[in-house]
Amino acid sequence: MTEIIAEYWKAYLEEHPEAADLYDSAWAFGDNDRLADELLALVLEGVKTAMNYELNEVRGLPLPFIGGHSIILDSQGMPRGIIRTTKCEVVPFHEVTAEFAYSEGEDDRTLESWRYHHEAYFTREMKAYEMNFDPGMRVVCENFELVYRK
Repeated sequence: MTEIIAEYWKAYLEEHPEAADLYDSAWAFGDNDRLADELLALVLEGVKTAMNYELNEVRGLPLPFIGGHSIILDSQGMPRGIIRTTKCEVVPFHEVTAEFAYSEGEDDRTLESWRYHHEAYFTREMKAYEMNFDPGMRVVCENFELVYRK
């Protein structure tokens, strides 16, 4: 955790000391600067309340936990908000629901556009692991709420 991120978390804890043991991680959305800032803006506007990504076992990371707090960074690595995980489930890509796609807040918020854009995203992501996208691959569907922004 960088000093700036640590200070941001400390400022949050001054208002919410009950969250002291609930820090999960700090990260930026997407796989490029433009996407990081666009998706962050949707969260800060209250439009985006969910995210989806390849199963963490591919990346060697644990699943997020309910109540866990993540610091969302902009494309420059600066903290811009804190979200709290409210729900997390693992489902095959092709079983992601229209309701979940809508909660992601992206594009026209339909399941069709969600599938189109996320297939492209997962195809790029899986190449890094020398794997191919598969519509049956398991993905993490995480719902969250924005609990802090300054």
